[in-house]
Amino acid sequence: MPLNWTLHHDGKTIPDGEIVRPGERLTWPRTIGLGAQHVVAMFGATFLVPTITGFPVTATLFFSGLGTILFLVLTQNRLPSYLGSSFAFLAPIGAVAASGASIEVAMFGILVTGVLLAVVGAIVVRTGIGWINALMPPVVAGSIVALIGFNLAPTAVTNAKAGPWMAVVTLVVLVLTVVVFKGLVGRLSIIVGVLAGYVYAAVTGALDFQPVRDAKLFGLPDFSTPEVSWVFIPAFLPVVLVLIAENVGHVRSVAQLTGDDTINQRTGRALLADGIATTIAGAGGGSGTTTYGENIGVMAATRVYSTAAYWVAGAIAILLSFSPKIGALINTIPTGVLGGVTIALYGLIGIVGIKIWIDNHVDFSVPVNQLTAGVALVIGIGNPELKVGDMVFNGIALGTIAALVVFHVMTFVEKQRRRA
Repeated sequence: MPLNWTLHHDGKTIPDGEIVRPGERLTWPRTIGLGAQHVVAMFGATFLVPTITGFPVTATLFFSGLGTILFLVLTQNRLPSYLGSSFAFLAPIGAVAASGASIEVAMFGILVTGVLLAVVGAIVVRTGIGWINALMPPVVAGSIVALIGFNLAPTAVTNAKAGPWMAVVTLVVLVLTVVVFKGLVGRLSIIVGVLAGYVYAAVTGALDFQPVRDAKLFGLPDFSTPEVSWVFIPAFLPVVLVLIAENVGHVRSVAQLTGDDTINQRTGRALLADGIATTIAGAGGGSGTTTYGENIGVMAATRVYSTAAYWVAGAIAILLSFSPKIGALINTIPTGVLGGVTIALYGLIGIVGIKIWIDNHVDFSVPVNQLTAGVALVIGIGNPELKVGDMVFNGIALGTIAALVVFHVMTFVEKQRRRA
């Protein structure tokens, strides 16, 4: 794995029409600054997952940074990406919490998800990605992503009810930031919205800083170990499909933006790397990881795709994880503020699924597509439960199964009918 980067141009400027490619870098002071910028870009979304779920913030930051470095190693230092907390895990973790089971049970679900994703990645390395495209065409992939986002709507509303005006302030500022500001600030709308809600909470006396004062400035991340339980594993299985879609989309986006089609050949390695990173996170108390669109935005805005910046970002995240005071400060964010940001966030997850349909020109005049999406969404939003032995299948698992079964069964029957 080459760790030597070629200096782009003079290392200080990027001529018009050029980009800094993954194997290149700017001067180290500039590269360190770009790495810090990537940390800022990922931070708002990454800390939200442990804050919402109750996972340790410091452990999540540690495994996020470690996972990023591992990703760079396994993709041979030629695929720029930051591995932040995946929002796809929020729904199954919420199902575990709603049952009264411990957070360690959810960690085991994350670990199993990571193992399965790593296995898929290893298979793709050997066979290519064609079979995934066949198993999960755009109408199925979009349905699964959309139902996960919309399934979380009741959770967002419940959080908002805990502090209605905090939620309103947070949501309004978040939305306005997107349209008022361009460039990096606009891409950091989650952080800006949370900060606005936080300031409102502070002014109204809703914050308690005693835990922050009591926390140490330096200390080990809050590691923990999972509790083996197969009861909720069905709820985590659909996340594997979402992580596949996110990683494949990331690789294709970077290949398109850099004009380098050879990057697509690293798809299997990307899946394998994210799978291993998620497995390690689940084993140590962190949230599951995925590639981050926020950081693609930073690369597109700066025209710098250097993997050197991501090594810096991963190292900074690991350093931040060794400050319990940072974790305590993040944990002071009120539930109402989280409610405001998650209303937007969960809605965006749902819209990403719809965007998959649009980008791939899914034809909803076709009955197969209509029923695949319609049945899956209603099951996902209605959130029924089905127990099979000790295992519990919730709306996300059942909706995912429905999307796969409806599409492939109807497609098979139609083909047989045409042949008859």
